[in-house]
Amino acid sequence: MQLLRRAFILLLALAFVTPAFAAVMVPPGNRSKTQPAIDMSSIKRVGETKESFEAKYRQIYGLLKRDKGLIRSIKSSAARYGIDPIHMIGAIVGEHTYNVGAIDSAQGYYVKALAYLGTKDLVFGFGGQTIDEFLAKPEFAGCDTYKNNYDLWNCREDVYDKSFRGKAVDGISYPRDRFSKTFFQPMFAGQTFGLGQINPLTALTVTDIVHRTSKLPLLTEDQAPELYQAIMDPDMSLDYMAAIIRLSIDVYRDTAGVDISKNPGVTATLYNVGDVKVRAAELARERKRNKSAMPQENYYGWLVNEREADLRALL
Repeated sequence: MQLLRRAFILLLALAFVTPAFAAVMVPPGNRSKTQPAIDMSSIKRVGETKESFEAKYRQIYGLLKRDKGLIRSIKSSAARYGIDPIHMIGAIVGEHTYNVGAIDSAQGYYVKALAYLGTKDLVFGFGGQTIDEFLAKPEFAGCDTYKNNYDLWNCREDVYDKSFRGKAVDGISYPRDRFSKTFFQPMFAGQTFGLGQINPLTALTVTDIVHRTSKLPLLTEDQAPELYQAIMDPDMSLDYMAAIIRLSIDVYRDTAGVDISKNPGVTATLYNVGDVKVRAAELARERKRNKSAMPQENYYGWLVNEREADLRALL
């Protein structure tokens, strides 16, 4: 009888952990034969620096090729989160090709991380109120029911967009800008930082995953210097990158029923554009109408897939 009871409990447990469907594998490579249109902001940036996208690609590629220690760290972070390190290489290359110029070595990011950590007066906020004071408003009360950081902060961003963005509330005029740009940019020196060009708000959405997996400190919105250190210091930021990519893979599998783990161009695209759950839900709806529908790479992800063999040589 005891053995039967144990067998029943085991079968019951398996019923909860075995997925109800097998995710459809998204094959490697690009869906588009030619590169999709490059975002005008990237074109403007490359024009200002007088560099070509190819030159920027070669610059970050050269940095990665020279820095064997950094490659080892990328592989270690990828292993902790159960992802192919090519996804991290692709995101780093995409960011430094289209969104920011590469520095001479990763050591420069360590130096910047220490500088941010030493700036103790850094506080996230807007209009004379700290982010904590803002989130204490009754409009955000419903978000507190979420148990994970990703859903919590996405809820808060939705509330901001609905009730505050572009509006005057309680004597404060909120700009028609994203939540992250309004409240998480105290230095006015850009919106993303570090080797992985991570936004402080994005870091907050995965800090619970990083804390659980890598045992790094669990960060909150009132720890601006520590958040900047986490996204600037490669010893920490690589794990945040891996967590962001892992989350994208899991959300697309669970929401849209597709496995994007073999297509670094798709994960790079999602790393670039964000809003992963919204995009996965849109794909799920599309797949109900058309079972062959697959996620599409943008110009950034297209480059990663186009150069995948070149990038894998770094590993």
